[in-house]
Amino acid sequence: MQVISDIQQIRYLCQRWRDNGESIAFVPTMGCLHAGHLSLVKKAESLADHVVVSIFVNPLQFNDPDDLLKYPNTLDSDINALAALSVDVLFTPDRDAFYPEGEDKVELLDLGEITTILEGEKRPGHFAGVATVVKRLFELVQPHFAVFGEKDFQQLMVVKQLVEQFSLNVEIVGMPTLREEDGLAMSSRNLRLSSAERAKAGLIYENLVAIKAALNGGNMNFAELEQSTSGNLAHAGFVPDYVVIRNTAQLLPPQNHSEDMVILIAAKLGEIRLIDNIRV
Repeated sequence: MQVISDIQQIRYLCQRWRDNGESIAFVPTMGCLHAGHLSLVKKAESLADHVVVSIFVNPLQFNDPDDLLKYPNTLDSDINALAALSVDVLFTPDRDAFYPEGEDKVELLDLGEITTILEGEKRPGHFAGVATVVKRLFELVQPHFAVFGEKDFQQLMVVKQLVEQFSLNVEIVGMPTLREEDGLAMSSRNLRLSSAERAKAGLIYENLVAIKAALNGGNMNFAELEQSTSGNLAHAGFVPDYVVIRNTAQLLPPQNHSEDMVILIAAKLGEIRLIDNIRV
């Protein structure tokens, strides 16, 4: 596995592969890799001749500067984990080289309503930062496939909107969320939970499963399910940002029971903000 930081080097290498008719699968990450990330890499291995993984903590998607400062750096262990897989290149760009115009002068992408609801409302500018970094990464790596996890369901939809809006020639592949034994979605943020917080964090998934069972049982009272679940989480010590039932097409409130739906939860536990979802 090559570890490349140079912008021109990664562009040249990926272009050479494409010129030779060889396919590329890409997994963009911010590091602090866990089994969920590695499952995306393994999927990428099955899709293409070459696998590129990036580790880049993108400052443009952090609306809270403290959150950016606290984001864990585990590059050495990340390299060891990726080296055990069939990864051709780990791309680790420098922030100054990636945003040569200066982070404060980057023109952020506007993808419309999908970026302003739910996570977009709670974290203004977050998805503009996500879209901007993903587009630049796609332009450098030029992948045929890009693999993202479904834990960040709205982010996956934003990336698909990005591809559609800019007619990018890349297939977006979504992969199911990997979970701990108690159902907690694997996340780099879990490392920052105290032992007491970690012991109750699985309640988010437990409540997602309960709402799904109610919907599958014919319960159409979406507002009551959302409110009661929010109350359950608050009673357990969480501070819910939202508990919503939405359609999977546009993340809007479903109009009937026959729509494909997703239940999304965001809640703080102590200082850590956790998100999760489950499809119905």
